[in-house]
Amino acid sequence: MHRTHTCGELTIADLGKEVTLSGWVQKSRDLGGMTFIDVRDRYGITQLVFNADDNEELRTKARELGREYVIKVNGTVIERSSKNLKIPTGEIEIKVADLEILNVAKLPPFMIEDETDGGDDLRMKYRYLDLRRNPVRNNLILRHKMAQEIRKYLDSKGFLEVETPVLIKSTPEGARDFVVPSRMNPGEFYALPQSPQTFKQLLMVSGFDRYFQIVKCFRDEDLRADRQPEFTQIDCEMAFIEQEDILNIFEGLTRHMFKNVKGLEFEDFPRMTYDTAMKLYGSDKPDTRFGMQFVEITALGQGKGFPVFDNAQLVVGINALGCASYTRKQLDELTDFVKRPQIGATGMIYMRHNEDGSLKSSVDKFFNEEELQKWADAFNTKPGDLVLILAGAQPDKVRKQLNELRLEIGNRLGLRDKNKFSPLWVVDFPLLEWDEETNRYHAMHHPFTSPKPEDIAKLDSDPGAVRANAYDLVINGTEIGGGSIRIHDKQLQSLMFKHLGFTPEEAQRQFGFLMEAFEYGAPPHGGIAFGFDRLVSVFAGLDSIRDVIAFPKNNSGRDVMIDAPATIDEKQKVELSIKTTV
Repeated sequence: MHRTHTCGELTIADLGKEVTLSGWVQKSRDLGGMTFIDVRDRYGITQLVFNADDNEELRTKARELGREYVIKVNGTVIERSSKNLKIPTGEIEIKVADLEILNVAKLPPFMIEDETDGGDDLRMKYRYLDLRRNPVRNNLILRHKMAQEIRKYLDSKGFLEVETPVLIKSTPEGARDFVVPSRMNPGEFYALPQSPQTFKQLLMVSGFDRYFQIVKCFRDEDLRADRQPEFTQIDCEMAFIEQEDILNIFEGLTRHMFKNVKGLEFEDFPRMTYDTAMKLYGSDKPDTRFGMQFVEITALGQGKGFPVFDNAQLVVGINALGCASYTRKQLDELTDFVKRPQIGATGMIYMRHNEDGSLKSSVDKFFNEEELQKWADAFNTKPGDLVLILAGAQPDKVRKQLNELRLEIGNRLGLRDKNKFSPLWVVDFPLLEWDEETNRYHAMHHPFTSPKPEDIAKLDSDPGAVRANAYDLVINGTEIGGGSIRIHDKQLQSLMFKHLGFTPEEAQRQFGFLMEAFEYGAPPHGGIAFGFDRLVSVFAGLDSIRDVIAFPKNNSGRDVMIDAPATIDEKQKVELSIKTTV
């Protein structure tokens, strides 16, 4: 028997027990005639004691143990003289009678500690060692617990977990597919699914009216903190429902998660239209943990001879409460921030509402005290506040720039507390968005999203004004999930394909199987997919989803631990009918 107990369960109630423990050596300490070893497993740490007076040979063996050696000990639980009440086992230790080295270990390339000295690249290369650290292991325990609660909730609501194919057909819409060559069908390729979208709709046609799956999906796109080439979705679909049914069910799921995982209760989630979110926050995923909503002052700023405002289509700003004391250096830092290429603003205007009530701006040459007072009234400033303003000829672009500035100010003021959660629904998205590169409309969500019935007539006359039966769940400025009511009528789906630039032949070639299925009685249906990795990272208070994935890829899409992707040998290429160039 390798162990009678884990390294995290023995307490003062176990005094006198003869026990066997196994685990990894965390650290060792020599104090006079005694040696103390901390042994660690997944469950915790227990202190071992070796006394030279009892057994010098055993103590000598213990002193030879290195970090991360795998050991097994037999001994007696005794009371610890110097207690550590920060850990569950901190009142006891094991007086060791027998020690067996199960495996030796090389010195790890970084410290296996909560606060490690290993950088990201090094820890990714030795991820199996990184997973021994408490913070990383706790993230995966949280992920496991959340997956169990998801299944428990959805099962209680009558959902069936159904697996869908991983080798499917490639479609050019959306992100790039990962493709897989077929040996048995030379020159042809499978694709890895970006989502199980068409299959879950087919399940609705099949009569499985409540489906879910915690499923791997794949997108060959540029990576960032909240993206990986392979990721996990909580994928769901329901039939014979309307939008309100889906929002209620999955708001219920989110509340269930908060209550059972975080111990938090929430009132009804607020709802905000896409247009309102863009107008007040410049983002369709606003962080509502703090205020600082946008205020438009285009009319107040123009006609005073200031070219930046006079030539702008939009002049808009935020009130940074209590920031009037910002120094010129801090304001220059903010100006440099918005001028970064990834944000793209040409500059920033500011106005201080000083503690003495006076108003001072960076454009006093053009605006007098009376005019600045109108700004102050519009922003509802108080002494000590600072107004930050951006302007430009492209309103959508300006709003997005101001959103970045708002989030930066939120960070600087400590308003984006990771222990505070602010969920909301964003609804009424545009059905279509214009793509300047291709010079045509693309589906904002996907081609199967239903337009709002009252807007269908606008598809021919004003496609950009058509709203979708689509919705996103946002928590703390992160899009956690999104979905829509689907088109279940063949004629409407054909019309949608037409407006997306598909020829009838292209639509038939790519989605003919779905269109044909609709002819056999498709019920009204809709669904949603949550980004499981993102949801776990929000619950864990982390900025990157890599930290909640056991074996993630780096920002270049590489697994540096196993060195993938990698080349394949010539024999495999021949079998797969892959031609190589010299």
